[in-house]
Amino acid sequence: MLNLVLFGPPGAGKGTQSQKLIEKYQLVHLSTGDILRNEIANGTELGLEAKKLMDQGVLVPDEVVIGMISNKLDANKDAKGFIFDGFPRTVAQAEALDVLLKSKDTAISGMVALEVNDQELEKRLLLRGKDSGRPDDANPEIIRKRIEEYNTKTAPVANFYKSQGKYVSINGIGDIEGIFSELTKVIDSF
Repeated sequence: MLNLVLFGPPGAGKGTQSQKLIEKYQLVHLSTGDILRNEIANGTELGLEAKKLMDQGVLVPDEVVIGMISNKLDANKDAKGFIFDGFPRTVAQAEALDVLLKSKDTAISGMVALEVNDQELEKRLLLRGKDSGRPDDANPEIIRKRIEEYNTKTAPVANFYKSQGKYVSINGIGDIEGIFSELTKVIDSF
């Protein structure tokens, strides 16, 4: 089973590349944001708990998110693998994900990071903001905060996977097909 964590800062191209990877490897896309919205819409026990917390402006605890991921894994037992999007964002989440996957006789195959410098990220996000209607992609100050947040809080997760020998980074600057080709070379080596 191929289980990938596609990693990189906002604007690195994860969304674009993950769609191509899902198609090529027939992976199930595990977006924690989508899973949360789906659980809430379906009125599941975890979804109701998450909604209550979100309505209070509180972050959904890792245990709830892990529970939702577990449900999604169970619902896709015949999958060829999964691509994790937006998770894990902290070392604690990475550790919890490892425990969950081990309980289901699988593991993360690898983390592939798209490396893009901050200036290029800002340029991409501002361009995306013109088309996406997302206010967080149109404000340079917010963009810089998001990149800083990634660099201080999320980037340390890479060290967790480096210590397991599961981390590979590739240059995320270039044309979409060239980057995709580099990604597939790395993934095919897992």
